[in-house]
Amino acid sequence: MLDQIKGLHHVTSMARDARQNNDFITHKLGLRRVKKTVNFDAPDVYHLYYGDEVGTPGSVMTYFPFPNIGKGRRGVGEVGTTVYSVPQGTLAYWEKRFADEGVTGVSREESFGEKRIRFDGPDGDGFALVEDKADSRAPWAKGGIPADEAIRGFHSVALRLKDGGATEELLKFMGYEEVEKSGTISRLALKNGNGADVVDIESLPTAAFADLGAGSVHHVAFAVENRAKQLEVRKALIDTGYGVTPVIDRDYFWAIYFRTPGGVLFEVATNEPGFDRDEDTAHLGEALKLPTQHQHLRPYLEQHLQKLEG
Repeated sequence: MLDQIKGLHHVTSMARDARQNNDFITHKLGLRRVKKTVNFDAPDVYHLYYGDEVGTPGSVMTYFPFPNIGKGRRGVGEVGTTVYSVPQGTLAYWEKRFADEGVTGVSREESFGEKRIRFDGPDGDGFALVEDKADSRAPWAKGGIPADEAIRGFHSVALRLKDGGATEELLKFMGYEEVEKSGTISRLALKNGNGADVVDIESLPTAAFADLGAGSVHHVAFAVENRAKQLEVRKALIDTGYGVTPVIDRDYFWAIYFRTPGGVLFEVATNEPGFDRDEDTAHLGEALKLPTQHQHLRPYLEQHLQKLEG
């Protein structure tokens, strides 16, 4: 069993409109845009990162807003819900805020004894807020949400799979333990992680497979401290039979990718070097930052990429 994984690092999703996406995450949810850059493989498309003040691993939601992308179709083989942690007793505040802001799909529920609100992102993204009294992480204090109510970071992701068994075994190999089961949902958690420590797996054997599109999660990333730990994880996964990519430099972390038995794309990303490698903390996410290989495109991109507030 591996001990290098420290919880979630980031979740990356697809969107259709960069301005709408930026407004939803920064204004309605009160998170900070910590990086404005572009997709490595499609540089005419933004890659937007949102999180806490410094983009701490376990708080970071990222998006590829493709202007002409079709809407995703829900199903199995995907991350169905991305769940944020909020302080205990704050769901009433969030219900009112969502009503005032016109957020759709809002409903109260309880899962594994935790009170939570489900809601939709602008492309039908599946989100939830869960009250977690044990979460001591500091929120982004300048996002227009009072600190006592603000999002702390990720609580969990929920996977929807045809058969969760093999993916559960993979997560156990990655250091997770099954802590609870409720109907068709198994909850796995990591001890002594970064706060974003939970993965729920729902088995839906008769459901159709999901189609990737706007509102879909593209991949979920797990955190390791550094490149040495990442190489240890990569070797262990390869030795176990997984096809893992070489290490890829993503400017703000190094990444490896592999496909899980249930079809979800997993990434293992380093906590280093962080989002302040090319911007000071006070100005994160303000300027357009480009990978070295795309610097020559700056005049074109600054002219053609959608202008964003903030």
